[in-house]
Amino acid sequence: MKRRTLIQSISAAILLPTAGLLAADEKEPDAAAQRDSVFELRVYHCYEGRLPDLLRRFREHTTKIFERHGMKNIAYWTPMDEPQKSNTLVYILEHPSREAATANWKAFSGDPEWQSVQRASEANGKIVEKVDSTFLVLTDFSPAIG
Repeated sequence: MKRRTLIQSISAAILLPTAGLLAADEKEPDAAAQRDSVFELRVYHCYEGRLPDLLRRFREHTTKIFERHGMKNIAYWTPMDEPQKSNTLVYILEHPSREAATANWKAFSGDPEWQSVQRASEANGKIVEKVDSTFLVLTDFSPAIG
């Protein structure tokens, strides 16, 4: 092997791990911010036959309005088994803090677009019978989400 090729190979070998460390450092603030975040687990119990209406409302409108008001959509689920399968939506939102969550919900509920969407989707009656909300923080051993 030529001396020049050897020196270039050694230089690259030294710099590659450093580049990896720099990339890892760039990701750290996100992980740290997520450790300070609060996650909100929400369970919506719908009136009989109204789950498709709720899913449509979320799919077409609600998730976008959440994002506009500082709520990060993490994941949405519907149960696989009855009786919850036909009337339950489960989802998780991320907020920067518990105080931010309160402010986010207040802004969301006052949003004119949301109010219009809610009125239109409930023209044939209310969709959601009950909402369960639980605020959560990541444990120190939890992998980062998202």
